[in-house]
Amino acid sequence: MTLWLAGFAVLLVKLVLVLAVVMAGAAYLVLVERKLLGRFQLRYGPNRVGPFGLLQPLADGAKMLLKEDLVPAGADKFLFFIIPAVLPMTTLLAFAVVPFGTELTIMGQKVPMVISDLDVGVLFVLALSSVGVYSLALGGWASNSKYSLLGAVRGVGQMISYELPLGLTLVPVVMMAKSMSLVDIVNAQASMPFIVYQPVAFILFFVSALAEIKRTPFDLAEAENELQAGYHMEYSGMRFALFFLGEYVNMIFLGALAAVFFMGGWSGPVLPPIVWMLIKTSIMPILLIWIRATLPRLRPDQLMRLCWVWLAPLALVNILATGAVMLLAG
Repeated sequence: MTLWLAGFAVLLVKLVLVLAVVMAGAAYLVLVERKLLGRFQLRYGPNRVGPFGLLQPLADGAKMLLKEDLVPAGADKFLFFIIPAVLPMTTLLAFAVVPFGTELTIMGQKVPMVISDLDVGVLFVLALSSVGVYSLALGGWASNSKYSLLGAVRGVGQMISYELPLGLTLVPVVMMAKSMSLVDIVNAQASMPFIVYQPVAFILFFVSALAEIKRTPFDLAEAENELQAGYHMEYSGMRFALFFLGEYVNMIFLGALAAVFFMGGWSGPVLPPIVWMLIKTSIMPILLIWIRATLPRLRPDQLMRLCWVWLAPLALVNILATGAVMLLAG
């Protein structure tokens, strides 16, 4: 009984730690994006609230809490109220299978640095990422706005299309690791990260992930100059903040997946494993911000052609090539 209580307490501590780190990371990723975009555009970015603008996320959060919460006439109030929470909740839930380091020994007991090491971790991640589509589809529909509905239709088509190449890029990783557990996948890269063997899969994963979270140049679901922010244009206050939070938590999550699937996870010299994992996780969000400041938005037909003419076929060819090489290598 005592051992069970201790295990339950450790699980609660891990849940709170992961939740706190991810939420704080999302808040300060917004600040990092504003700072970097400022530098890219030859200005300073936020620098008034606290030293170097470090308290700006707190000021932004207070502003969102104090804003008037508006509900459009004719909106489906039940869906309008609950849908903004779907994306951040599903993404935070998916962090349960992401390993952050090797096992720790505390009071003689080994404590894994993952909340739950599922044997079907890859399927768990893909399933939860699919649920995120509902936040966009129902959020746009429930607003009773033509702009929101058009943005939702665009976004749903985009996310469903790009989930195919995103999932296919993970098949060679699973084939090489011979497991769907994210811990086993990291352990399989102990000698060499999979990005060395699978550069094509990594590039396809990166482009598909960029489209999956609807960031520039794939931000057609928002398209400010056409749709006035698209599916979330009618949301204000904390409900808009939840959409915002979901986007940035998703960026961190995709960075963690890129680190686990292609960069060797927590593996690295000199520094502690958790530090390596945080460094590798931060690479993808920084690249996403850089791309936002660099590339223009694609047209819808260009976006779909890129997926169905190039990414999906290339991902299938990469699976066949990986299988052939593994067969020849015995």
